[in-house]
Amino acid sequence: MKKIIILFIVTFALFSCGSKEAKETESTQAILENNVTLTDAQFKSANIQLGKLEKRTIATTLKLNGKIDVPPQNMVSVSMPLGGFLKSTKLLPGMHVKKGEIIASMEDQQYIQLQQDYLTIKSKLSFFENEYVRQKELNISKASSDKVFQQSEMDYKTQKIALSALAEKLKLINIDPEKLSESNLSRSVNVYSSIDGFVSKVNVNIGKYVNPADILFELINPSDIHLNLKVFEKDLDKLSIGQKLVAFNNNQPDKKHPCEIILISQELSLDRSAEVHCHFEDYDKTLLPGMYMNAEVEIKMNNTQSINDDAIVSHEGKDFIFISKGNKQFELLEIKKGSTETNFTEVITLDGKDLSGFEVVTKGAYSLLMQLKNTSEE
Repeated sequence: MKKIIILFIVTFALFSCGSKEAKETESTQAILENNVTLTDAQFKSANIQLGKLEKRTIATTLKLNGKIDVPPQNMVSVSMPLGGFLKSTKLLPGMHVKKGEIIASMEDQQYIQLQQDYLTIKSKLSFFENEYVRQKELNISKASSDKVFQQSEMDYKTQKIALSALAEKLKLINIDPEKLSESNLSRSVNVYSSIDGFVSKVNVNIGKYVNPADILFELINPSDIHLNLKVFEKDLDKLSIGQKLVAFNNNQPDKKHPCEIILISQELSLDRSAEVHCHFEDYDKTLLPGMYMNAEVEIKMNNTQSINDDAIVSHEGKDFIFISKGNKQFELLEIKKGSTETNFTEVITLDGKDLSGFEVVTKGAYSLLMQLKNTSEE
């Protein structure tokens, strides 16, 4: 039993040493695979040139998407406050209308009743007014009791209130109470457009009865359409009110529409995005509400670590640069490419390391990559 235990201990020790040596070998191999040392002849042949990363201002383009929207004050839902039957209309979706134009005619017997009640109370009001004045004079001379005077006063004021209320109801159905008389009673009333614009929806047909809450038509004034963009949280700090951008649709990508940011929402949606509203500098009648649009915003990135494009090499879908370690020895360092402008690219290290003090291979980087691959394959 003692011999078995000793054998187990010796085997475990040998296995541990072997694992340690294997790990050290793998670690050394990884270091060697990222480093390359050139001879004088190789260095001269590769035409290696060194430089340092520069702090530069690089412009990048932020690409966004959204759709054309209309502010609430430019959208009108037309209804009939008292309901009724649609007598006539010529409206079709897309048709242009002018402010004050007759867009429909409604009819209902309640319109006649409303006009009748108004004229009836109006005629009675003269009687109650005269009675109120008479009782007031009698009450001053004590020829009439206070109770009779107060009753006449109440009757007169009640009729005035009723007349005023009926007048407002008439205005709701576009009847001018001042012009109403027993000779011009009408069973139909007109519906007028309150804006200049076009018809976006027609929800009724002739002869249909509509309730007060039903929407007959929807009108839009497109003169103040704006672009509503969807911007994710990570890009919000790159935008500001007054910033310029251009918008275009997929059908006409070459036709750019200049815009200006006028509002940035302060609330994020469930997908961590916010709405950014932009004003079109020039109105284009081909832009319609609901149309999907693309937008491009030029962003200035200040003091970014950048290097000329020749310094960056790509291999197996990744980007790298070579750092000089002296004595013609170079280390391959994986990076992430940022924005690019005028042959200079922003360099982002995976660990956030600042490389401003290091010498970087600015020319001959691909020669070093080939040399490194050949060395690792041997």
